[in-house]
Amino acid sequence: MAEPIIDIRNLSKSFGALKATQDVDLDLYPGEIHALIGPNGAGKSTLINQIAGTLRSDAGTIRFMGQVINDLKMPERARLGLGRSFQISSLAAEFSALRNVMLAVQSVQGSSVRFFKPVMRDASLIDPAMAVLERVGLAERARIPVAELSHGERRQLEIAIALALGSKAFLLDEPMAGMGPEGSKKLTAFLDDLRKEAPILLIEHDMDAVFALADRVSVLVYGKIIASGTVDEIRGDPEVRRAYLGDEQ
Repeated sequence: MAEPIIDIRNLSKSFGALKATQDVDLDLYPGEIHALIGPNGAGKSTLINQIAGTLRSDAGTIRFMGQVINDLKMPERARLGLGRSFQISSLAAEFSALRNVMLAVQSVQGSSVRFFKPVMRDASLIDPAMAVLERVGLAERARIPVAELSHGERRQLEIAIALALGSKAFLLDEPMAGMGPEGSKKLTAFLDDLRKEAPILLIEHDMDAVFALADRVSVLVYGKIIASGTVDEIRGDPEVRRAYLGDEQ
């Protein structure tokens, strides 16, 4: 069996008396989408922040591609290939979609200053950036400022940046949030294809998207994983239904 790309054991984080995550075990394997679901306040974003490196864990171990990364900061984890999208966009809104991706390409190339040619005419940056934008369906919107992109397009752009950085796994925090049915449908199809590039740990409240995409689902309630399994197993789990899904599911 393949080794997990992400392997988390006994991960915990408290804020005073509040136990945000408690002894969480979670893994992500090549080619899969592992969805993490749970009610608001369950600790999902706290867990993602621990994995991404924006929040230090109190206890437990995070391995990425076999390497313990607990002591690495977020930029170091990103350089190893841990890609992240946020609930609230972290894009440079004043720049075009193309320029945002070019910044990612530039960081990978290891050169922050171009002395001999204007950056926006540098084919060594533009060509790979445009190739990534083409992949995510944003090539025709390349020159549009981020501030003028739709919510869904910004989500696609965040993923384009992660691709440009050479991400080996994606942490996606509610990518469907704020989207209408058509936007969710398009993004669902895109994520289904993206797993071929790298596996995805997906936090999402849109259960239609979760059940359409996920190979496995883990349910987090009050900081604890109460169930983990296939979509059918989670749908039929009585404890999960009581805690989160409800009778309508």
